[in-house]
Amino acid sequence: MTYPSTAPADPAAQGTAPTSARPGTVPAQPSAAPAGGPPAGRGAWAVGRERLHEAATTEPGRLQILGAVLALLVVAFGAVTAFEVADRSAAADDVVSRSQPLSADAAAVYRSLADADTTAASGFLAGTLEPEESRERYQRDITTAARLLVKAAANTDGSSESAREIATLNEQLPRYTGLIERARAANRQGLPLGGAYLRYANQQMTSELLPAAERLYAAETSRLHGDDDSARTWPFLSLALGLLALAVLVWAQRRNYARTHRVFNQGLLAATAAALVVLVWLLAAHTLARSELSAARAHGQESLQVLNEARISSLTARANENLTLVARGSVLTEDGKSDKYEADYAASMTALTEALAAARELADDDAGRGPVDEAASRTGEWQKRHKEARAEDEAGNFEGALGRIVGSKQTTGQSFDQVDAALERALGHEQAEFTRSAGDARDALKALPLGALALGILGAAGAVLGINRRLSEYR
Repeated sequence: MTYPSTAPADPAAQGTAPTSARPGTVPAQPSAAPAGGPPAGRGAWAVGRERLHEAATTEPGRLQILGAVLALLVVAFGAVTAFEVADRSAAADDVVSRSQPLSADAAAVYRSLADADTTAASGFLAGTLEPEESRERYQRDITTAARLLVKAAANTDGSSESAREIATLNEQLPRYTGLIERARAANRQGLPLGGAYLRYANQQMTSELLPAAERLYAAETSRLHGDDDSARTWPFLSLALGLLALAVLVWAQRRNYARTHRVFNQGLLAATAAALVVLVWLLAAHTLARSELSAARAHGQESLQVLNEARISSLTARANENLTLVARGSVLTEDGKSDKYEADYAASMTALTEALAAARELADDDAGRGPVDEAASRTGEWQKRHKEARAEDEAGNFEGALGRIVGSKQTTGQSFDQVDAALERALGHEQAEFTRSAGDARDALKALPLGALALGILGAAGAVLGINRRLSEYR
């Protein structure tokens, strides 16, 4: 017969704590990690990496990562497209509403100054009493030039080159008009000094004012080309993101089909459709914009530039023709063998003829070619009448030569007015062509930024919903 042991029970073995500690010892304090924090001795980065690894090794975790990547790609595609297209649209708008009008205004400043100089010489030749029509035309040209200079100064956006030329023009224009008034005052009194003042005014116009106006036109035209190039630049980052987003979306749907044998996931399909619409819209809109900008440059801006050169050449030729009679052979070329103003007239007429031929080649319709052909025909008549006037002058018949230069009928002045009117119609037509094509380019891009952003957000939402539908199957 076995009796139970009478040894005292070990408190530790029974799971009970002793009632009193051994003398001289301190009770051990239990250690525990803070609730919700990482285990002792491990950093938050290590824990996060481990959790990400665990998520990537399970299908629900992989789906969550895939959903986040798809949403980020589609939203980034829409946002980048909106940003890049907004930049191109702003550049196209600048072409239509700022840089091209400024370039046209700069050309108009040059034409107004050249026409004022031509008109002043014509009025001087008319006699001591300048015709009222000539006086009004001169004043209108000066007023137009001054007004356009103020407008250009307010819209140069701090361009140092343009601002410098505008300052030169504003400084020299009052000096020129002062010389013209002195020439008129002397001419009314029958003093020969009037001719000297007129020649000095013309010298200031040709050496100071017109070169500054030409540089201003070149600077504004360069800005126009810069805005045009900016509007044409392909949005390569948007296109790359769009192709990447579509590729990942297609891969995600193939993955979904391989694992579930379900052909369509509505959310992913909607995201794919949204990305595809944005990509096709981007390609179509930018291609159309580039095409219209090319048409605006080829059939508008290039034609405008050539026609401006033609009109400036005609104005210069007319001014030199008048000054030939004013100077009466007192101003010779550098070699001293011929009349300077007559030589300059011949050079300007050659430039006019060449510019008209180039303008006709650039004209793309009958409405554009008609005025150019008329200008060319009137230029031929002008040259013929000029030869007759020169023959009279060389024969010593100054009054006969003057009658063939100044007047409203059968004179070189009439021919010049007809050439100028035809060129003005041609410029108006080409300006309308440019504005229409550039406006179509701007309109092609107008709605795309907002549409791309909205479709990007909708596509991201579709991708998240499509992935969440798969995740619900694991709950």
